[in-house]
Amino acid sequence: MTKPSIAILGASSDPQKFGHKAVKAYLQQGYDVYPVNPKGGEIAGCQVYSSLEEIPLQRLDRITVYLPPAVGMQMLDAIAAKPHGDLLFNPGSESDELLEKAREKGLDPIVACSIVDIGMSPADV
Repeated sequence: MTKPSIAILGASSDPQKFGHKAVKAYLQQGYDVYPVNPKGGEIAGCQVYSSLEEIPLQRLDRITVYLPPAVGMQMLDAIAAKPHGDLLFNPGSESDELLEKAREKGLDPIVACSIVDIGMSPADV
């Protein structure tokens, strides 16, 4: 059985940031994790991709966004171009304008904490 896959946009090497906690939480839940940050590098043993386009999978099960709305807006074309299942915008990453643009591109954004969505608490990661 293959593991579910997730791209974490706005992944961070800073353990205090939710973009870091999400990487660890999804790893603990058995996901194949693809952190995305233009800085590259490695987070929690995972190679960091500088863009969504660099991820070698044809389709992701989930994309979760930990970016300010203005940056997320710039990522919408790449998100729309990458086949995926759920698309989550975490609290603080969404704006009315961003969600409207996402829907215009045929995306179905969910506003929710993706760490809580997999049954974990950010405080425990």
